[in-house]
Amino acid sequence: MRVAERDPRFFIANGYLEKIEDFTFEGRRVLAGRLGYRITVAFVDRFLGRIFETPDSVFPLEMLRPELQDLPMFAAGVDAIVESQRRVAASYFEDGSVEAACPPLRALLEIMARGSYRGMGADHPEIRGMFARESLLASDWYAERLRTKQQRDIALWQRHVRALEEFRAAEREFPPRDDIDYENRDALAHAQLARVTSPAYLDELFGTIGADPFHGQSTDAPSAKA
Repeated sequence: MRVAERDPRFFIANGYLEKIEDFTFEGRRVLAGRLGYRITVAFVDRFLGRIFETPDSVFPLEMLRPELQDLPMFAAGVDAIVESQRRVAASYFEDGSVEAACPPLRALLEIMARGSYRGMGADHPEIRGMFARESLLASDWYAERLRTKQQRDIALWQRHVRALEEFRAAEREFPPRDDIDYENRDALAHAQLARVTSPAYLDELFGTIGADPFHGQSTDAPSAKA
């Protein structure tokens, strides 16, 4: 594929991908939309035709649309997928790990486990918008990751400062060493501690992944005000 042909929006706009829709079968709603998009006859003809002489014989319509082979079996397969998603997503709520999920992932977990998120399905524009970079960076979830990263960096440089002080104190009991520039190391450690303690450090961190506040966080980590 050429570079311009690798964009999903190009595929959708030109009919090379089609969205699978939910449908009603035997009085129940089959959530086939969970399968997302699939390639079409047009995709096979344009792209797989570059590989096969008769691509439609390799990928007939019944292979592209398995519901044409056996609709009851297709519906049962979708139901099994949806139920598996429900069980897996529900486990995140049962053990509390859902609290670590970023906003769009939490929304998807609720949709998988409970069928909707604040009354919205996965196709709702508000849900889709949650996956935008700008939306994620503006979230409370992301702000907490930055604060956690700052707290841990403060604790790190405080340990460095204490280690240098303890080393200097212990060194007095032995002959001085010329190969260790204690003064410069001490100045660097204090400068870095001042830097990470500053409120401006959060601006430096913006755009990074931050730190996970839910795993391995020290209970005695100092605050940014320390």
